[in-house]
Amino acid sequence: MKSVSRSLKWLLCSCLLAVPTWVSAQEKLPVIRVGWGIPAEEAKYWLMRRPQAFPNLGTKYQIEWVQFQGTAPQVQAMLAGALDCSSQAPLSLGQGATASGLDAYIVAQHVGEQPGSFSVYWAVTEDSPIKTIADVRGKTVGVNVYGSGVHGQMAMLLKRHGVDPEKEIRLVETGFPGSETALRTGRVDVAVMNQPFAARAEGKGGVRKLFALSDLMPNTVHIMEVCKKDFVDANPELARLYVRDLTAAMKMALNNRDETLKVVSEVTRAPVDVLDLYLLKDNDFARTPGARPDFDGVQEMFRMYHEIGMLPRELDVNQFRRDDVTAPLE
Repeated sequence: MKSVSRSLKWLLCSCLLAVPTWVSAQEKLPVIRVGWGIPAEEAKYWLMRRPQAFPNLGTKYQIEWVQFQGTAPQVQAMLAGALDCSSQAPLSLGQGATASGLDAYIVAQHVGEQPGSFSVYWAVTEDSPIKTIADVRGKTVGVNVYGSGVHGQMAMLLKRHGVDPEKEIRLVETGFPGSETALRTGRVDVAVMNQPFAARAEGKGGVRKLFALSDLMPNTVHIMEVCKKDFVDANPELARLYVRDLTAAMKMALNNRDETLKVVSEVTRAPVDVLDLYLLKDNDFARTPGARPDFDGVQEMFRMYHEIGMLPRELDVNQFRRDDVTAPLE
């Protein structure tokens, strides 16, 4: 018994001594605090759910993931020093820069729109008397998040068709998941539709498209990856490790659709058969194989946001550019 007791004590002491050594080794890895959201951030979902596919993740650096509803709150988190990198729309980035002095680099792009791809659109019920954009005057219109990039582009479309987006509509924040229900229950007259919720609504029937962001411009940038300038400038190699993994993750997402369906389902909890209706098909957003940002598209969006008054001045996209930490990086 004494021998067994001594053995147990030795084993217990050995384990207690070993645990701090392992924890200490992990704690020494640099950490990047990254904001993310749903939908359409497949590269990040791969990093979250399949970290073993990225040799540097967990050995050279770690990621602390923080989920947000929309891009605008991530600007505030970056300004508050709570995030190093985050998902951003051109409008939220531009407003953060002009209103609060956010200094950042655009390092990658998650999704956008190109001719032939899915375009975010606004729908009405099949029997609605609303037939044109001008008909939304005096109606209740849904948007995902106040101040989002989608909100800004919708406002531009309305203004170009003679509708004042601030005075002549009632704007309701529904989020993307609740948009279809808001339309069918009459909470809104016009609902914003994004994937996968658009595919689900179309499958049920009884709704029709009224207008889309592609009516405004053919190449829209929806979600970019942005990192704070002071973080990148102080840790350029760490930033490059992250961008290399984003580049690799985007390639994996595009090249292995079956696995991507599983990854996205795990993150969003949407069934694979629902995701299969659109994800990485012709009715999905456009993605670049290496997550390369469309700087020209962002510049045009900055110009239009300034034109409509949502940015106090037109920004030069080059102030958000540092090519040695920009995807694609191999």
